[in-house]
Amino acid sequence: VKSPSSGVWLTVLGSRNYNIQSLPAIVDEPDGIYAIRSADGPGGTNYTLKRICDFKLLDIRQPVPMRTRNRWLCTAQVWRDGALCPVVLRSDDDGVTWQWTVLETVAPFVARYPHRGARWQQYSCEPTVVERGDGSLLLISRTSQDVHYFYESNDAGECWTSPVPSDCFHATTTMPTLLRLRDGRILFFWCNTQPLPEVDHEGQPGCDDAIRQGVWEDVFTNRDACHAAISEDEGRSWLGFCEVGLNEIRDHADYRSYLNSSINDKSVHQFEAMELPEGKVLLVYGQAPSSRRMVIFDPAWLYERGNSEDFSKGFARLSTHVYVKSVSGGCAPGKIGHCAWNRTYGALLVPDPTNELREVLQLVTPDDPRLFNNRQGAAWNFPACRRGEVAVKLHIPGAGLRLTLTDRWFNPCDEYAGELAQCSTVITREMLPDTPFWSDAVLRWNLDVPVVTLSVNGGDASPLELRLPVSPAGFSYLHLQTVSPERDYAGSLVSTLIQRAD
Repeated sequence: VKSPSSGVWLTVLGSRNYNIQSLPAIVDEPDGIYAIRSADGPGGTNYTLKRICDFKLLDIRQPVPMRTRNRWLCTAQVWRDGALCPVVLRSDDDGVTWQWTVLETVAPFVARYPHRGARWQQYSCEPTVVERGDGSLLLISRTSQDVHYFYESNDAGECWTSPVPSDCFHATTTMPTLLRLRDGRILFFWCNTQPLPEVDHEGQPGCDDAIRQGVWEDVFTNRDACHAAISEDEGRSWLGFCEVGLNEIRDHADYRSYLNSSINDKSVHQFEAMELPEGKVLLVYGQAPSSRRMVIFDPAWLYERGNSEDFSKGFARLSTHVYVKSVSGGCAPGKIGHCAWNRTYGALLVPDPTNELREVLQLVTPDDPRLFNNRQGAAWNFPACRRGEVAVKLHIPGAGLRLTLTDRWFNPCDEYAGELAQCSTVITREMLPDTPFWSDAVLRWNLDVPVVTLSVNGGDASPLELRLPVSPAGFSYLHLQTVSPERDYAGSLVSTLIQRAD
């Protein structure tokens, strides 16, 4: 990173947990953490090394210069008393010497219904930090809970508050990233996703004691969608909550071994971001070559007020995959896959019975013993809003269709989605007329009241139960799923989805 005051380039790296091919001198140095400064910039050979601490820091981020004072900040994590804790390093002499503060960690995850086994205990790690306009700092960390956790500092990083759970950023064991734009707005990148409930690891062949006790993960089921939000008020409120990327191999039957990449996590979490000269943003996400991508987007996209889907572009903008019963467990020598299950298509596109020139979404419940769960579903994202509506054009020849409004991504086949989300309802064929073929179901909400209603074909609006608090930004997902847990090949058809914000 280039110093705005001196023009010197600097970074902070560990000597043993990184492959630093461009800095061969560090290989011969004692183990520890090093500040590296160079006048030449990246790729240069004229640099200095200074060992700043002898204990092992993990997942060190690039240093960030403060704007209100001459100080650099750098975040990492460290093991303390058996738990991962965030660390904030700070330098007041342009990266020559550094001090640090170890922050309080987050409580371990406790398995409760509907979980039947342990979850990987991450505590609090992979922190990301941004300076607010008044000089205070906001830090967000990765945890094993269902949300990210926030920390704050009012003395430029020396003392920090205790961690508090976010009321808007859902995430589990995935990496958060903050980016300050030149105009003062703040971008946030994360995986706004909910994993499947943990299964009973005692009954999973191949899972060792570490997985059973939550030391490692057996399977990641929440790393197929990543999101972006933007704040205009120093992180007090956020807009957007839009999918910036979907895993392009999310429905592959050979997901575990795709492209012979057996070691790396085939996810779309882990981020690096920078603002480009014309105000666009370059974002890098993902880990394995099969899923790692670079995208450029305009932050104005996060201000859009609606979305629509007619499936003319297939499933490019939806998640519809189901999981195949696969080998579970972490990565081991000679073992294919990294905390992953194989997948396959769930929902399919079929000819529209009323128009031979187009296709529509079909959701059924098959009878396939190879699947982890036979329920088919679809997760559809739209810009978060507190007041709005979603219109679904549908036809139900089978048992029924569950429509769920929520503020995060659920797996399409998650049988608990309707229970864990804030608002869910079922539409059956008995609720629809025989003609016309297509019916219109409209979900409307006003979270300032709060109220959610359902109307079918222009009929009276029926109130729906809002069971749990919603993110302050509002709903951002419609989750559709078959109702019958048993075989139902008649299922449901969906022609269009339209979302509007009031």
